[in-house]
Formats: sequence, C-alpha cells, structure tokens
Amino acid sequence: MNVGFIGTGTMGSLLIEAFIASGALSPPQITVSNRTFTKAQALADRYSGMKAETANAGAACGKDIVFLCVKPHEFKKVVDELKPVMRPDQIAVSITSPVLISHLEGELDCKIAKVIPSITNHVGSGASLCIYGKRIGEEDKQRLEGLLSYISEPLCIAEEYTRIVSDLSSCGPAFMSFFLEQFIEAAVAETGIGREEAQRVASAMLLGTGLLLTEGGLSPADIQARVAVPGGITAKALSLLQRETGGVFNQLIRTTHAKFREDLSKVSVAFIGEEVNGQ
Repeated sequence: MNVGFIGTGTMGSLLIEAFIASGALSPPQITVSNRTFTKAQALADRYSGMKAETANAGAACGKDIVFLCVKPHEFKKVVDELKPVMRPDQIAVSITSPVLISHLEGELDCKIAKVIPSITNHVGSGASLCIYGKRIGEEDKQRLEGLLSYISEPLCIAEEYTRIVSDLSSCGPAFMSFFLEQFIEAAVAETGIGREEAQRVASAMLLGTGLLLTEGGLSPADIQARVAVPGGITAKALSLLQRETGGVFNQLIRTTHAKFREDLSKVSVAFIGEEVNGQ
C-alpha cells in the first residue's frame, strides 16, 4: 500500500508518525507534500525512504489512499490541484470536518471518505471516526479501517453527527485536559503539593478512569455512585460541581457547532458557490 499525505501540520504529522511507529506503514510507502515544502522535506528527512513532493498532485498521483490534512479555507485550492491526477480506484480521505462528502464527490473522480482522528491516536488509543461516500465499497472500508486499526478504534458514524462526535473524540482530550489542569493548579495553590507530583497522580487517575469506562464496563454514573458515599467528602464536592458547572457543556457544544457552521458555510461557498445548512 502506498499512501500520500497532503498537509504535514499538527494532525497530518501525527498520523504519519503514528502509522510509522505502529508498523502500519513504512517510510518508503509514504509521500508527503505541504504548502511550505521545507516542512514536508524536514519530515521526510527524519524517515529514510519517505518522499517529499513540491506539488500536491505529486503526493497523490498513483497512491492507494490520499489523506487530505489541510485547513478548511485551503481545501478547494488543493482539490483543484488534485483533479487531473486522481483516479476512480483511489481513496481520498479528508480529516477536515467542515468539508462534506458531497463537496468532494462533486469534484474528484475517486472514492471519498472522511476520517476524524484524535491526538490520542499518537499513542495507539482512542477512536478514528469514519464517514463514507457512496462510491466506497466494503473492501475499501476494510482496507482503510485496517490501516486505522493500528493506531485507533475505527468507528463508523453518520455525517450528520460529524461535529458532536468530533467534540467528544477529537476536541475532548483538550477539554478534559483543561479541567485536569485546573484541578492540578488548585491542588498546588491550596496545599503546596509539588506540581509534578500532583500531575503524576492526576494523570494516573485519568488513565485509570478511562479504563474503568472501557475495559471495566462502568458508566460515568456508575463511577460516581461507587466513589461518592452518601454524606461523604466526594458527594459534597460533586454537589458543588453540579451547582457551579451546570449547563457549561451545553454552552461548549453550542460554541463548537456555531464555529462549525461558520466554517461549513465558507467551504460550501468555495465549492458550490452557496451556503448550506450543514451537519
């Protein structure tokens, strides 16, 4: 399998590095391009056999799978560059949530998929959220999910839920890390415990909680019920959290969805010349 990556920014580089580290791909199987060629070349220089191309078309030509790891406002330009070289048997995979399957199927004569990765894929964990176009067959799905399974748990989702599952899976690590950071900083300020020690304890706690929710088969409510003895310390603290944070995640979701709709409108104007009401 030969794979092209267009865009070697944060997520593009993360996917490349994760695939190589997991053994899913070897460097000679990978070709990369980037708006700034020196960044693509710097990445290729780190991995013997990887090839960097100056043109996006060069990174896509003849590849089995082409990952499009570019920002929404850059997408139409990149797609226009790929039109002459993409063929029906190739799979183009967008990792940019506001770019719809219909946008790409209307422009490229190939199979189309969308994958929402997560920073957790860097350590072979978390989900890869997969959305498929109408040209994708079962064999194509197996090929793509087989690749993604080296670094994640591939999960098929409906495109209408792109934003909310992205909030949970892709943005979620940042959101949870924010609250953990606040917890750690408060522990340091209130008690004088060393920051590194507090972070070590809190990080182990978060890892263990994740395992309880997955391998342990517990729900968030189950964990709270088991930890919070009625009338005890944890129960009192949970009451405080319920009072102080009630509705905050509703506001968070409204905020991410508003930004998504803004980006989707801009992408739709670029592709079809008009705004659409997106997922």
